[in-house]
Amino acid sequence: MHFEIITLFPELFDGFMATSIIGRAKKNRLLTEHRLHLRDYAINEYGQVDDAPYGGEAGMVLRPEPAAAAIKAAKELCGEKKAKVIFFTPQGKVFTQAMAHNLAASLDAAVLFCAHYKGLDERVCEKYVDEEISIGDYVVTGGELPAMVFMDALVRLREHVLGNKASAEDDSFHTGLLEHPLYTRPEEFEGVKVPEVLRSGHHKQITEWSRKESLRRTLLRRPDLLRPETVSEKDWKILQTIKGETL
Repeated sequence: MHFEIITLFPELFDGFMATSIIGRAKKNRLLTEHRLHLRDYAINEYGQVDDAPYGGEAGMVLRPEPAAAAIKAAKELCGEKKAKVIFFTPQGKVFTQAMAHNLAASLDAAVLFCAHYKGLDERVCEKYVDEEISIGDYVVTGGELPAMVFMDALVRLREHVLGNKASAEDDSFHTGLLEHPLYTRPEEFEGVKVPEVLRSGHHKQITEWSRKESLRRTLLRRPDLLRPETVSEKDWKILQTIKGETL
């Protein structure tokens, strides 16, 4: 998977690209990336890439000329790979695990545009951007952090990136629910023991416990995730039992 990253702060990606799962994926050539400094496409010798917004609002907006030029250059650098242009903005579709799975399976290359200031001239969004994505209902200083979140979520789903493929299959949201509670050694910590069922070695009971606790945690923390497409008829019966236990 290849990423062309358009940014005003390319150095922000240095540590991210050299560390942990992403660093290993890059070392093994499962991930390749290249960064374009937006100021290299500035409209003048002073490096200007932004201007005041029409309408008299406070703040600045990225001008269309540098943005469009950088996107064109990034797509050319992707070569024969068909690259989707992603723009990170609070106004985009909220990024989900399902979206990550779909994009990880379908994308070989992507151009990631990391905006700053108030955002990007709408004419560039309409003509050059394929998808606008938000990582949540909040605002951060620029698009670099969302780009890192996006890359991490996709790359870890690619084959051979994780040491154990099942690690991703057990994650929260993989089945549409939150993951069940997790335990490791020691068996007892500060007077609290690991649930007996997890120590029993009885795989069927462990599977049933895991599903029930996944449903319980989702009910308590993210009830909005409990939808017909993620919860079976059997699950609904378990949820009724959980509600009785909770009450």
